[in-house]
Amino acid sequence: MTTIQIELPDATVKAAQAEGLLTSQTLTRLLSEELCRRQAAARLLKIADRLAEAGVAPMSMDEIDAEVKAARAERQRRAAGH
Repeated sequence: MTTIQIELPDATVKAAQAEGLLTSQTLTRLLSEELCRRQAAARLLKIADRLAEAGVAPMSMDEIDAEVKAARAERQRRAAGH
């Protein structure tokens, strides 16, 4: 376990304390979630780079919307047991 010391504005500390955010458990969870988000973003950027290198045309917003709707419909179909 490592102990860290950080400087924060008083108002931020008061607000965070009021919300129960300054506990080791909460800070660990928040930092872990941010690390996961950044890793996911890095993976997406690598994929985007590979797609661009392969000459794959970007999807339009309509195509993206259609894919999202199809994925949601499939998920709902599976959840309904079909």
